[in-house]
Amino acid sequence: MSLNCLFRAAALTRHVTIEAATLLSLRNLPYRTQTCGYAKKVAVKGKGKGMVKEELKGPEVCKDPVRLTTYAVGVNIFKQGEDPKLRAVEEYPEWLFQLNFGEIKKLNELEPESWEYWKRLRKESIWRSNRLGKGKKF
Repeated sequence: MSLNCLFRAAALTRHVTIEAATLLSLRNLPYRTQTCGYAKKVAVKGKGKGMVKEELKGPEVCKDPVRLTTYAVGVNIFKQGEDPKLRAVEEYPEWLFQLNFGEIKKLNELEPESWEYWKRLRKESIWRSNRLGKGKKF
């Protein structure tokens, strides 16, 4: 305990003797933040005066009608390989053709006893409470 007090007294006397411009304390040394050693910013190609911007190219669009009617173009997610061939309609499940890709039905268009009605009601109540929390008008 007395050694700790002696160290503090030595640090305080050191503060008094050192000039104000070069005032560094042994006690504050662990609390100093690191001011260097951060990663350098990467130089970006194509920026600056006189440089031509490189335009991004999208995926190739297939316009062949025979290929579009026999293959599921764009479904293959692998780098190698082909797109899968389309099968006969009988080989696909019935629910696939019953999917609704149109506009979402409103709450008053759904039956109150259906699962979709209660799911939609929950979503709309969450949206309403979020808008109320933000203080925005409806």
